[in-house]
Amino acid sequence: MSDRWYKKAVVYCLDIDTFADSNGDGIGDIRGLIGRLDYLARLGVTCLWLNPIHPSPDRDDGYDVADFYNVDPRFGTLGDFAELLHQAANLGIKVIIDLVVNHTSDQHPWFQSARSDPDSPFRDWYVWSEEAPPDRHQGMVFPGEQGETWSFDRTAKLWYYHRFYKFQPDLNIKTEAVREEIKKICAFWLQLGVAGFRMDAVPFIIEETQPGNPNPAKNMDYLTELREFVQWRKGDGVLLAEANVEPDQLVGFFGDGGGSSNRIHMLFDFMLNARMVLALARENPEPIIEALRETPKLPKGGQWATFLRNHDEIDLSRLTAEQRADVFAKFGPDPDMQLYGRGIRRRLAPMLGNDRRRLELAYALQFSLRGTPVLRYGEEIGMGDDLALEGRDSIRTPMQWSILPNAGFSTAPKAELVRPVVDHGDFAYEKVNVTQQRLDRKSLLSWFERMIRTLREAPEVGAGSCTHVDLPAPPGVLVHRADDVTGTMLFVHNLGPEAGSVDLSSLYPEAEAPNDVLADREYPDLGKFREIDVAGYGYRWIRLRRYS
Repeated sequence: MSDRWYKKAVVYCLDIDTFADSNGDGIGDIRGLIGRLDYLARLGVTCLWLNPIHPSPDRDDGYDVADFYNVDPRFGTLGDFAELLHQAANLGIKVIIDLVVNHTSDQHPWFQSARSDPDSPFRDWYVWSEEAPPDRHQGMVFPGEQGETWSFDRTAKLWYYHRFYKFQPDLNIKTEAVREEIKKICAFWLQLGVAGFRMDAVPFIIEETQPGNPNPAKNMDYLTELREFVQWRKGDGVLLAEANVEPDQLVGFFGDGGGSSNRIHMLFDFMLNARMVLALARENPEPIIEALRETPKLPKGGQWATFLRNHDEIDLSRLTAEQRADVFAKFGPDPDMQLYGRGIRRRLAPMLGNDRRRLELAYALQFSLRGTPVLRYGEEIGMGDDLALEGRDSIRTPMQWSILPNAGFSTAPKAELVRPVVDHGDFAYEKVNVTQQRLDRKSLLSWFERMIRTLREAPEVGAGSCTHVDLPAPPGVLVHRADDVTGTMLFVHNLGPEAGSVDLSSLYPEAEAPNDVLADREYPDLGKFREIDVAGYGYRWIRLRRYS
């Protein structure tokens, strides 16, 4: 890979506790993950993103951290983690971990000290108020589950701020010692060998919270400071941020007003994600075309990270009420499929009716758009969800490896599993698992391997430009291209059920020995591009030209 390796990466996201259990206690662990690294390498993964690995009371799936300098003992030891980094590197896989420093667990020693003693050195590491702030019922991240953002602590006899749940008190970014501690946390894990961090809730990390001020200032300069620190400690270290903010604020997270890329390397593209889901629901590419046109110009080095499903709900909050209603009607009509009034808590396979054509189309589309693709564990085999589980846990069920008991995830008794495996319906592990799909050359898993290999041979997609080809096309058909110094790729995706044909003859003069490199079926010869056929829910990746 190039020095900007993240632009050509394929990122795979997983929870250690639901991936592979090596010791039979019902909880996935680091040793189990090490034993599955060959699987990830064969799939084509080049970067592994681990959800929280730290010791935690686990009231919010590990996002309530109680010790930033260790590994949750349920997963293993620091020695196990160091071995994971070593073995992953042997296979060409980099590892990034969640950096959850907007808040801590209320069980963290820092908070326990801060609440118990006014003279504690950690008192000003958190945000306090002597009176009940007038805005304490505003800004909740989890409406319906969270009633306020300020709670009264009887020991401290003060109100403390928590953007998320009350057991997750926010750290105070205005305190210099907190800012330095975050750097120390980064330094520790970089020294151990991680390739970077996925930063959770970045807009809230840098929020200089004040009681009664619902719109506090954000310390954007700290992102520059943190970027500089990470780069000095590890030259190719990467910061991948979660920042679901208004479009006009996005560029500021990449760099300052001078146009340099001196803050975050990569941002998840929430706007494109919502538009892709809307386009799939309406079977119309217009939302994607709009997203591509409205994409702000990034400073050199800045990169988007694309996704269809992540570890949370599909967030539709930036769609209009009408658009959101269309998506709910198509993909989440049952209120039990929805979450927080803004999202869908289902995996993609059940959302698309387990239709193999539509699944291939959706992921061929995601992986061909600009940015670095991120894939959630289990999506490559079409795993389903368990809506009987609460909230976001519906899509956090154990990985389905085989037809063995507990899907081959663990040898523990069923009742001792960290979460139940999906064992009923069309997505039961007896029907959907790695082993069976490994033996089937026509399986979804085999298709993913082939698609990712093709992507790796098309560096234009991650590193180059992405442009809508604005030519007449049938309803449902999207044509776009990726250009870079390595050449040009042309993409045709049909989001609708009816076959179509598009005249791309105006592009033929640019072609040099063009050919289909990935398609849903065999198509007639491209000829001079006068009639480029594409089946209903079909796709064609066309190598237009290559520069040596």
